[in-house]
Amino acid sequence: MDTQLKIVIIGYGKMGRGIEKLARERGHSIHAIIDNESDWIRYDTILKDADVAIEFTTPNTAPGNIERCFDKGIAVVSGTTAWHEHLPRIIDLCQKKNQTLFHAPNFSIGVNIFFEINRKLATLMAGIPTYKVELSEIHHTQKLDAPSGTAVALANDILDLRKELKGWVLADKYKENDVIPIEALRIDNTPGTHSVTYNSTIDSIEIKHVAHSREGFIEGALLAATWVHNKKGIYTMKDLLNL
Repeated sequence: MDTQLKIVIIGYGKMGRGIEKLARERGHSIHAIIDNESDWIRYDTILKDADVAIEFTTPNTAPGNIERCFDKGIAVVSGTTAWHEHLPRIIDLCQKKNQTLFHAPNFSIGVNIFFEINRKLATLMAGIPTYKVELSEIHHTQKLDAPSGTAVALANDILDLRKELKGWVLADKYKENDVIPIEALRIDNTPGTHSVTYNSTIDSIEIKHVAHSREGFIEGALLAATWVHNKKGIYTMKDLLNL
């Protein structure tokens, strides 16, 4: 049976509510729910007693939320995307304070297997310049960042293995052949679809992951919170899944 945790939920949107529901079903206790500055003040004295904080907020607030957790000695599981220009500073702070950060652009086990397939395919295609790579992602209309953090992670993994490529751009700004175009579509009631396509004049190769609900993301985030309990350091889904 999983360790029973005292969980702080930071961000009370659809993911936060889903995590609350599943955590209670699994026998964990919700120590606090923080969705605004008043909540930080309200729960200030009890936060130090929590085991882990699960954070799904916005790119602007995520770094500050993580720092506050470090100050309280709370391990953080963060699924917020589009803030990772701050990651080197947050990692340095985490190490200096001997704290814990588990961060991932996507907590779905299926997506993280998809990441591995993407890296393998990029390795195979690295020596075949006649194939042009492009990405596409579809999410619900409430998603704030475009492209998604998952699409950016997929593109960055390809860039690490395809040194002739210089970066990525949104598809509507695509002009140069040495960058990866990413199409970002927003459609109601779409949990998330990601595809990577290699096109040539002869044929195309495509890999795709389609999420049918948010349950996989919620399950993965709670799994990460349980796994990281009593650990110190910086972790990702690659550590959890031993990839």
